[in-house]
Amino acid sequence: MANIKGRDFIAITDFSRSEIESLFEIAEEMRKHVKSATDQLKGRILCTLFFEPSTRTRLSFEAAMQRLGGGVIGFADPSTARVVTGENLADTIRMADSYSNVIVLRHKIEGAAKFAAQIARVPVINAGDGTQHHPTQTLTDLYTLWREFGSIDGLSIGILGDLKHTRSASSLCLGLSLFKDVKLYLISPKELRTKDEVKDYLKLKGVEFTEWDDVEKVIHELDVLYVTRLQKERMTDPQEYERVKGSYIVTTKMLENAKDRMIVMHHLPRIEEIPLEVDYTKHARYFEQAANGLPARMALLYSIVE
Repeated sequence: MANIKGRDFIAITDFSRSEIESLFEIAEEMRKHVKSATDQLKGRILCTLFFEPSTRTRLSFEAAMQRLGGGVIGFADPSTARVVTGENLADTIRMADSYSNVIVLRHKIEGAAKFAAQIARVPVINAGDGTQHHPTQTLTDLYTLWREFGSIDGLSIGILGDLKHTRSASSLCLGLSLFKDVKLYLISPKELRTKDEVKDYLKLKGVEFTEWDDVEKVIHELDVLYVTRLQKERMTDPQEYERVKGSYIVTTKMLENAKDRMIVMHHLPRIEEIPLEVDYTKHARYFEQAANGLPARMALLYSIVE
């Protein structure tokens, strides 16, 4: 079993495939404790610093630490912290470092988590920064695929929606590069294509991918359809959202052409891209995916906190 004690988790590619798969195995053990407390991290403290809104990521981290017997401090609203009076991020990290055994940071600025890791002595976990990295969401996504299919190798995966601004989509592309013979279908309006640096990384790693603007042309080839919402809050041009709003919606009619085993995933929250009726199809896995975030993050905390 891989030893990652004391390590930071800034990007999904910080860990090797074997280390990621080791976390899957630990997550399977942690499933026994998602409704009951253990004392595996008794006396340890998790500090959550969320400079952006979050529901699933923050709550699952807090629940994970508490289920492991540890404590939680921090903030979910920076307006309640000294940052509103001008305290810089470096000083906030230094204080959190002195109070805790691990820091979980979410920030709108790309590179904030890496910066925090350079300052803190305790491990820093990136809970999402900028538009490219969200490694614990990707860990959850990969764990979900592993549980569903037994292996990630050889899967055909469509990633649909706002691929330009959605860090979960970019991070998933990076994470899938760790596996063999994965075929990616990057499906989006032309204005929301995957960033060049992500595509360049896929090319470097030899990952096969193609770009599409119509999901119906490829849905019959997919094992997985990973849906993302429009990231309106990250669009600098207000007209950009209006131009692409409603341009992709996964319908039950569309799913009639999918493979019997194809699953639909979504990082949540959804807006209009997946109607409620899809929830009742055999393909829907997004709620199970969200639930998998708890054992996955329990496994991560258990493995890195010293």
